Amino acid sequence: MAVLMTAEVPGQTTEGYDGMLSVLTEPLKQAPGFIAHMAGPDGDGWRVTEIWDSVKEASAFYAKYVDPNLPPGVKPKRRFMELHSLIRV
Repeated sequence: MAVLMTAEVPGQTTEGYDGMLSVLTEPLKQAPGFIAHMAGPDGDGWRVTEIWDSVKEASAFYAKYVDPNLPPGVKPKRRFMELHSLIRV
């Protein structure tokens, strides 16, 4: 079953997020196991939520694409939850 990944990203700015998104959108769309991405400002940073087929696929994408592109000092706190259900349109 799919997993929900939630990342709290303290210190991330709108400009920083938008810059990362411009680089990561196409690889994300093509990533094995990727289902959905959503994000928004939250307190002093951003909250990013994604749905993936597995933790393994989400973690592989993070290691290859996200981690190398993070602004200095920005360290997301990631959590995974196995989903009981997922309805796709």
